[in-house]
Amino acid sequence: MAETSSENVPRSGIFAGDDPFVIARRWLAEAETQEPNDPNAIALATVDAAGLPNVRMVLLKEIEAEGGGEGAFVFYTNYGSKKAQEIESAGQAAFVLHWKSLRRQIRVRGTVTREDGPAADAYFSSRSLKSRLGAWASRQSQPLSSREALMAEVAKVTLAQGTAPRRPPFWGGYRIRPVEIEFWADGAFRLHDRFRWTRTESASIWAIQRLNP
Repeated sequence: MAETSSENVPRSGIFAGDDPFVIARRWLAEAETQEPNDPNAIALATVDAAGLPNVRMVLLKEIEAEGGGEGAFVFYTNYGSKKAQEIESAGQAAFVLHWKSLRRQIRVRGTVTREDGPAADAYFSSRSLKSRLGAWASRQSQPLSSREALMAEVAKVTLAQGTAPRRPPFWGGYRIRPVEIEFWADGAFRLHDRFRWTRTESASIWAIQRLNP
């Protein structure tokens, strides 16, 4: 577990704990019992070469434990997609998890690296067959003439890949290693509770601040 520096920042209840990844996992577990759809949906933000931001919804697939001092948030996508191209160019991204049922959110900013090894293979194998075939068929973010053309491509790759398609070389994961995590919870009269955890990219010590609403 990484060290924390939280002097004069008392925290209790849902904000208690010295590992932000443990807190995030706990909040997500609570959301999984209450959110009607996709409690792991994140709004992922990237920037293009001109600095113009893009944001879209993707599914967070893992919150890795701090363990050896890093910890990360992991999602998967097509490496040819617009978001992947922007991540590869900038090496950084941000996202927010928002749960209306809990009236809470988590904001994260950090550096990004690929996850295209055994963990990516294992996750791809765990997906439904149709989802795996769809990953092969879709040229994500590229122009598409019609839905019929897409379904024709699905039929084509189904014949080629069979019932046990391997992970495409153009598909895999990204691991966001945060330098900033903010936990937010709704408060009466819009006097919300906010705690921001920050660290430098190479350091394992988190500094914690309470923020104004």
